[in-house]
Amino acid sequence: MELDPKILSMPFQVETNWHVITGAPSCGKTTMIDLLADAGFQTLPEIAHDYIESELASGRSLDDLFENRYLLQRSLIKLQKEAEQRLDPNEKVFLDRALADCLTFNRFVGLDPNDLLLECFCNRYASVFILDPLPYHADGIRDVDAPNAVFLDEWIDRDYQALGYDVIRVPVLPPQERLDFILERIPDTRGR
Repeated sequence: MELDPKILSMPFQVETNWHVITGAPSCGKTTMIDLLADAGFQTLPEIAHDYIESELASGRSLDDLFENRYLLQRSLIKLQKEAEQRLDPNEKVFLDRALADCLTFNRFVGLDPNDLLLECFCNRYASVFILDPLPYHADGIRDVDAPNAVFLDEWIDRDYQALGYDVIRVPVLPPQERLDFILERIPDTRGR
């Protein structure tokens, strides 16, 4: 489903200093976020991953969590919005996924991405980095297989571009080189 062009023409409400690190599952997002945190940058870990881990720790099973994907997706959207609302738009923060990623995940689970589109114009991210996929591997939490990871990679890119972002694709490189690639494209982080 295509995004509503009337909503896409709206201005963003708040310009932020937040930088999104995103991509398909198994692309190295968590590694990048961990490296950024180790370098002293403020980060926001992936909400979905943390939520699923906490639910598993409380005794729920993956089958139970993924039984109702619509409900799970709506819960994750709510948690992502709440997490972003707690951030200061002036602070430099690196996000492991952002609210706009939920457009693609809505598509993936069969929900209309336009239901969320208006909320994607609350905050404009300073930059969006999409990590090129690494060889796919399951981690016990992911419920996406390799072909669906290709779908997600394509649509994440398309959705961010539709929102007006100049997406920066991050090639497959060793982790430190990927980190340097990202930091070189954010002017006030060089030399850190």
